[in-house]
Amino acid sequence: MAFKALASIVSVLAALQVANGALTRRVTCAGGQVTANAACCDLFPVIDDIQANLFDNGGCGEDVHESLRLTFHDAIGISPAIASRGQFGGGGADGSIALFEDTETNFHANLGVDEIINEQRPFVQRHNISTADFIQLAGAIGVSNCPGAPRLDVFVGRIDATQPAPDLTVPEPFDTVDSILQRFSDAGGFTPAEVVALLASHTIAAADHVDPSIPGTPFDSTPELFDTQFFIETQLRGTLFPGTGGNQGEVESPLKGELRLQSDSELARDSRTACEWQSFVNNQAKLQSAFKAAFAKMTVLGHDVNQLIDCSDVVQTPPAPASNAHLPAGLTHNDIEQACASTPFPTLPTDPGPVTTVAPVPPS
Repeated sequence: MAFKALASIVSVLAALQVANGALTRRVTCAGGQVTANAACCDLFPVIDDIQANLFDNGGCGEDVHESLRLTFHDAIGISPAIASRGQFGGGGADGSIALFEDTETNFHANLGVDEIINEQRPFVQRHNISTADFIQLAGAIGVSNCPGAPRLDVFVGRIDATQPAPDLTVPEPFDTVDSILQRFSDAGGFTPAEVVALLASHTIAAADHVDPSIPGTPFDSTPELFDTQFFIETQLRGTLFPGTGGNQGEVESPLKGELRLQSDSELARDSRTACEWQSFVNNQAKLQSAFKAAFAKMTVLGHDVNQLIDCSDVVQTPPAPASNAHLPAGLTHNDIEQACASTPFPTLPTDPGPVTTVAPVPPS
């Protein structure tokens, strides 16, 4: 009996070792890259191509910013609330924004995304990849070029859209906080904290069309870095407009050359989101982990993630953070508009030198 019991234990251990080996077995691709799934090998030539020819040899510039924006504008196009009324509610991250460009880029909220769609189209055409997968892949790869960014998840296997998403599914900068939180909740059950986390994308973003007189105007003073400055600077008292002023969806910003969206300003000060917003101010690790988790949820909207292939290991490890949380030169703690009622605003050093002026993001 003892021998039988021992033999049984040995058999179980052997089975576990075989199963574990199957789970951890790696695949060597034709180009020498190693990945967890052979289906992911096809992504490496795509990545090499976009890094060299879309992202300026691995930079964190305008086309990275716009590619990240496109991931959101495509994925958020889904509404169970609309579907419950017997209408098509959109397919989420299904590539519809590019496949039905003539329709969706005419939605007011998608103003300007036609530029990055047209830049990305040749890459989709010369590689064996769906438009839906390419949009999300390009966003994740682009972000990996930015110092301080998290390593974002990549999934493939999405089915391309067969019809456009409905209008009014993409939030606008002039929408109320109530409207924005409701839209995110409807699209994917996003909590207010997850909405704040997704807005970390604005740390490497710039506006071309909010004020058309000043294209490429960043939302913080370090648009080439994935850092916490966006969450600091949106809480500074606004004193000026970087351009003409009076534009829909824009409010005063604290720095010359920096544009502040009305929605960002209000979310930073709303009681439902203010403390979460402030929690990112000097917490780079939380910024990374929260954005990574929220992006992973957004990037598969409209799909069963269990039916997709996880190719996250094709994404390079982003460069280390290259800045520390600080107040821009010329401003002090007295310029902070404290909004979180339960926690004091962190004490931060002020950057030395003359008053900060933010340069526009140069076109790629």
